[in-house]
Amino acid sequence: MSAAARAHRGTIFLEDAAVLAHEAHAGAQYVLRLGAQRAAAAATPGSFVHLVCGPALPMRRPFSILRADPKAGWIELLYKVVGAGTAELARRRPGETLSCLGPIGRGFAPRAARPRALMVGGGVGIPPLVFLAESLAARGGAWQPLLLMGSELPFPFDTAPSRLAVPGMPGAASAGMSRLEAQGVPSRLASLAGFAGCHRGYVTELAESWLAAQPEPARAGVEIFACGPEPMLKATAALARCFGVPCQVSLEENMACAVGGCAGCAVLVQTADGPAMKRVCVDGPVFDAASVFTG
Repeated sequence: MSAAARAHRGTIFLEDAAVLAHEAHAGAQYVLRLGAQRAAAAATPGSFVHLVCGPALPMRRPFSILRADPKAGWIELLYKVVGAGTAELARRRPGETLSCLGPIGRGFAPRAARPRALMVGGGVGIPPLVFLAESLAARGGAWQPLLLMGSELPFPFDTAPSRLAVPGMPGAASAGMSRLEAQGVPSRLASLAGFAGCHRGYVTELAESWLAAQPEPARAGVEIFACGPEPMLKATAALARCFGVPCQVSLEENMACAVGGCAGCAVLVQTADGPAMKRVCVDGPVFDAASVFTG
């Protein structure tokens, strides 16, 4: 067995997860809560699970973890119906069980030397960043998380005018995620759909405005974390280069096994030893942005 394979041995669990709750939101979006004690105990922001979505579809699908409660033994997933697998998953009801494999992958690794965590999420890339923001808020201390989110669908959570000031934000960006507000975490929203309280544009424009408003010495404490569509990740990586701050990105790829065996999700990554193909499922999904988006 290779060293890479041994590193993941005993960290991924297979369990029958009970459907505890399943909420439908506008835009064919759903929040699914699963009773999955082993996954909940080991989940970290950026990790994901591989689910059998229903009895008619044995091929698993990957889903980022939105939130986890190790004490209560549940995880939550936010997903959008885009194909046969997610359409089948949307039919699941409380009381049913789903085969759950996870948690899988290397998650985000925030560094205490850079406590000003700027999180940029787009669409179904939002869940791991909500998980990260809430985790940093729970740590307290010097951590100063800020979550920026973009979507062309209605946001699948309660929003309200923010009471937490964020210097550098455009005036139209006035709304935030109510749950994060209650935890003292500021957030702002962007959309081209014209939703109230949202910046009319791209979420990366909010990130650029905030970074430009920071005095240069303050940027030494900033690190960016991003998950979303590839064009958004490329734009975020370019911002990180422009402002001289590190950036971690979570990649999304089609997966078959999701445990490193098939290498179907491999991407080209620049390493100290030169270019290499890395598996998004277990070598990632989180990578240094500079190693993936080189210019």
